[in-house]
Amino acid sequence: MLGATLAATSAATATAAPAGLYAPSALVLTVSHPGQTADTAARAVTLSCAPGATGTHPAPAAACAELRAAGGQLDSLLSTTPGQACTRIWSPVTVTVDGVWQGTRTSWKHSFANACEMNNTVGQSSLLNF
Repeated sequence: MLGATLAATSAATATAAPAGLYAPSALVLTVSHPGQTADTAARAVTLSCAPGATGTHPAPAAACAELRAAGGQLDSLLSTTPGQACTRIWSPVTVTVDGVWQGTRTSWKHSFANACEMNNTVGQSSLLNF
């Protein structure tokens, strides 16, 4: 009898979560230049998308909306549309995104041959332009 009462209580508790709960979404985005002075980040911003869009990202609301529309798939934000012509100078730039997206740990990294290639590839992405 006690087991049935506990099971009923647990089931009620699981479905009656408070309305204010949300899956956490907090990210750190960095741009670095591998191989140059200690591989430290040249730029870094924070982005939190729940319960509201905040952080040091220059456009947190637009970045969170873009990430939601992409379903958290960061590769889909990379553009294949050609931009300005870039030189073939090898000066690598790496963009990373680490943290939690909608309650799930995430880590993403993409390297570009140089800053010009990075700017062409991230295109109009609100999230990746910081």
